[in-house]
Amino acid sequence: MNKWLVALTVMLPTLIEIIDTSVVNVSLDHIRGSLSAGIDESTWTITSYLVSNAIIIPMTGWLSRLFGRKRYLIFSISLFTLSSLLCGFAWNLQSLVLFRIFQGIGGGALQPISQSVLFETFPRKQHGMAMAIFGVGIMFGPIIGPLLGGWITDNWSWHWIFFINIPIGIISILLVMFFIMDPPYMKRMKMKIDYWGLAFLVLGLGCLQIVLDKGEREDWFSSNFIVWMSLVSAVSLILFIITELFAEHPVVNLKAFKNLTFSTGNIVMFFAFFNLFGSIVLLPIFLQTLMGYTSTLAGVVLGPGGVATLIAMPIAGRLVTKMNPKILLGFVILVSAYSTHLMSQFTLSADFNTIIWTRIVLGIGMGFLFIPLTTLTMSGVKKEEMGNATAIYNLLRNLGGSFGVAFITTMIARRSQFHQNHLVEHLTPFDVNYQTILSQISQFLHLRGVEESGSQHAGLSAIYGQLLRQASMLSFNDAFYLLSLLMVCTLPLLLLIRRSAIRNESPRRRDSGVS
Repeated sequence: MNKWLVALTVMLPTLIEIIDTSVVNVSLDHIRGSLSAGIDESTWTITSYLVSNAIIIPMTGWLSRLFGRKRYLIFSISLFTLSSLLCGFAWNLQSLVLFRIFQGIGGGALQPISQSVLFETFPRKQHGMAMAIFGVGIMFGPIIGPLLGGWITDNWSWHWIFFINIPIGIISILLVMFFIMDPPYMKRMKMKIDYWGLAFLVLGLGCLQIVLDKGEREDWFSSNFIVWMSLVSAVSLILFIITELFAEHPVVNLKAFKNLTFSTGNIVMFFAFFNLFGSIVLLPIFLQTLMGYTSTLAGVVLGPGGVATLIAMPIAGRLVTKMNPKILLGFVILVSAYSTHLMSQFTLSADFNTIIWTRIVLGIGMGFLFIPLTTLTMSGVKKEEMGNATAIYNLLRNLGGSFGVAFITTMIARRSQFHQNHLVEHLTPFDVNYQTILSQISQFLHLRGVEESGSQHAGLSAIYGQLLRQASMLSFNDAFYLLSLLMVCTLPLLLLIRRSAIRNESPRRRDSGVS
């Protein structure tokens, strides 16, 4: 069977699942108004999907062995498609949240299974190109999702952001039925179900995702809800690890971490997506809150960076077979760190081209980073263990993004308050600059016919407003700088990754798992 046809078969449903992760964000106000829900209540339509998605991802390898991978893949696509239909017909917020949970359960398995099938289908020497295909899908989703969701919501209605999944889902099911076959080690097998591990995993990851998504809004540990969620998550995950180490058929085989290259690659990927998602979330907030950009203009700034990533990935897929992947990986980590360092130099007078350029540099860095890192990380994993390994890898990638967004939004709020307090200390009536600016504003307003007392108050208000903008600007600088620093700190970890694990396979035909 043509490997490119197999790649299309597994990437089509994966792409719509990734798009659905972000497509709801831009339609949230319309959904809230249509279903008569509050702002905090409506965000559960996003949280519920993320929680169920996070729970299913690490279980994918185990579920594939339990039911058979092809059967489980068809079930996942079918559940995702059916729940998309139900989401479109949701009659209140409670029903929409429930159907989004089912949608997340169906969609969670698609990324790990797609990745494992690609690794099996393509020869080892072409794993870089296989990951380029996968990387284009996972990077294209977050780019097109908000744009597609906004256009559909404005021109049709929010219901159609779910309905468009249905024909694609049906086509995907037919493609899987005809073009995907299970290799012997992925056939359905009888095994004892690890109920305790399953329960601890659901509790631990479910509560963790809720904490990351709701933490900043609830002021973190000032909220009893967040404290209890954190305690339940921590205890459950500790018990999960203990249980899995002794289980006969663990839900997640943690022994994969005995491979030092695999463990190190997962850590680097966690911080890479920590940086990527943190930057992608931070940049539009900066543009819209401080620079006065509209949502459309902010999207225009983000777009070229996404295009740069899509162009960089196929090039990286070829380079990874022609040079030492560790050298390429080290270079692009520095490029990614440099891009966020450039963002830390932004000022309130930053021009449009400067902002676009920094986003393009980040896009190039992330496009070249994903391919060599994934290829190195998975190079020493046996085919029989690939499903479990890709599930862990995708989980840590997603958690890196979630931690990055939670961290960066919290840091902006805290550092903005810090800089505000610091700047206010220097804002005194005895400061010459303060007196000069206040006098100029007051004179200008007085000439406009404003009474002297009113002009004084207006002058003070204008100065304080500018102080708040400067405090926010400094907080963004701090956040971008810290992201770049964290990225550089991953460089020493590359010394632990073994390049020798990458080797060309023999000419004989491999058991690729395709028909």
